[in-house]
Parts: sequence; C-alpha cells; structure tokens
Amino acid sequence: MDQHITVDWTSCQGHGLCAELLPEHITLDEWGYPLVNDRPIPPRTSKRARRATADCPALALRLREG
Repeated sequence: MDQHITVDWTSCQGHGLCAELLPEHITLDEWGYPLVNDRPIPPRTSKRARRATADCPALALRLREG
C-alpha cells in the first residue's frame, strides 16, 4: 500500500526541517510552511520520510497508508 505525508496544520510551526529532509516531496511556501505534494512515497525514500516525521520539532507530520 502507498504511503503519503500529511501535515497537522494545528501543530505545524513552520520550522522547515521537513523540506530539508525530504525535498522531493516537501517544499516551503513564502512563510516557511510545508507544501506537500500528493505523490506516494517510493520505497527508496521511505526511510527518509519516517525520519522527517520523527524529527519534526512540532511533530506535525504523519505518514499515512493509502
């Protein structure tokens, strides 16, 4: 099953670390908040996706199946 990155907007504080760790899936808007594309996370980047969700200072990222 495919995995996707989602953002909990009530928790996100715009630190931008996620875009540094997973630049092929997350970019930042002009205020530093993440813009997540809707493509599935390929298996070759799933480890970095898990790291991005774990290292988020606000714990605002989630990996979801489907």
